[in-house]
Amino acid sequence: MARPRTISDERLLAATGVVIGRFGPGFTLAQVAEEAGVAVGSVAQRFGSKAGLLRALTQAGRRDVVARLRSVAVSAADPRAALRDALVAVYSEIGDAATAANHLGQLGMDIADPELRGLLGEHYAAMEKELRGLVRAAAADGWNGPEPPVAARTLLVAVNGAALDWSIRPRGTLVARLRETIDSITGSWYA
Repeated sequence: MARPRTISDERLLAATGVVIGRFGPGFTLAQVAEEAGVAVGSVAQRFGSKAGLLRALTQAGRRDVVARLRSVAVSAADPRAALRDALVAVYSEIGDAATAANHLGQLGMDIADPELRGLLGEHYAAMEKELRGLVRAAAADGWNGPEPPVAARTLLVAVNGAALDWSIRPRGTLVARLRETIDSITGSWYA
């Protein structure tokens, strides 16, 4: 009879995110295991390899980002604020510029791998789909902006670029930079 799991995949994936933030793409399964408080074999057995762990992290990240966008959208009374707040919520846990840079370094490695690049494409497509709904809700009164698919893609590209820029030139907080970026774009979309 197999032993029951005493640690969840979510805990291992959360530990992976912390370790990537600390060490960037050079992280090891041993560092993930240490962060999670388990043996290295537990991580390797569960995910097979570092590549398997990264695939699982990307898939879980997609589910998490969709849930985060939806929860902010549901809780906000003002659709314009919901759009901005949802985008900010996606990136608000990044922390400091060094952590952001380490995550971006891992992103660069992920893009180089065809399978992970495909999963990242699914991740960003899911984000864009959720953003289209938020744009539609915000586009009611006085909207002078692009069609929702274009607006959603524009905002997604802008916040990704702002996060990258902030990780290299960290002035102020990431949240403030994202709000400023989003507001500078969406402000022109209303009459």
